[in-house]
Amino acid sequence: MKYKLSYTAASLRIHDTLLVAEAMQKNNFENIDQQIGNGKTSTGMRVRKELVKRLNNLTEPQLNYLLDAGIDNAKKMTFVAVCKTYAYIYEFVVEVLGEKMINLDYHIREADYLMFFNRKAELHPELEKLAETSAYKIKQVLFRMLEETGFINSVRYRMLQPQYIPHSMETLIREDDPNLLRIFFIKDEVLNQ
Repeated sequence: MKYKLSYTAASLRIHDTLLVAEAMQKNNFENIDQQIGNGKTSTGMRVRKELVKRLNNLTEPQLNYLLDAGIDNAKKMTFVAVCKTYAYIYEFVVEVLGEKMINLDYHIREADYLMFFNRKAELHPELEKLAETSAYKIKQVLFRMLEETGFINSVRYRMLQPQYIPHSMETLIREDDPNLLRIFFIKDEVLNQ
């Protein structure tokens, strides 16, 4: 199955995500495109479609949690939606960041990303066919999302940050798919409890 790489259309965009989630619940998208597109309806529509695609992957209780949560937990639940939507991001977080966390190696180097990309390109020819600018963009937006969510301290320094999620969020994720807890560096022994 091909990777979905359309996440480059919008990084985490937590405030826009919350606006769209609220509009989805009320089934009223009036003026949303204009608002999230900074006055440009076509830009807003493109971003909204991407955010809706992500939000549609949350369960109803997860979506409710997102809307009721504080900003930090809303970012984390939004990142769950991102990981459910884009296998490329999920696999990077679990395979690369998770391994680095286990090894207490908190610095994400360019080589870490390139090794991941090259390994995946062997299995996904669409990655090999990307133009250099597109390959750069998927990396750039991935790291921006990691920064926005608090997984790394900054795009520039890329220092991995420990993650904490409240029990209520953990329960909602576990009920949906326990493997999603891996994005928060929860060990396999804990996942199987």
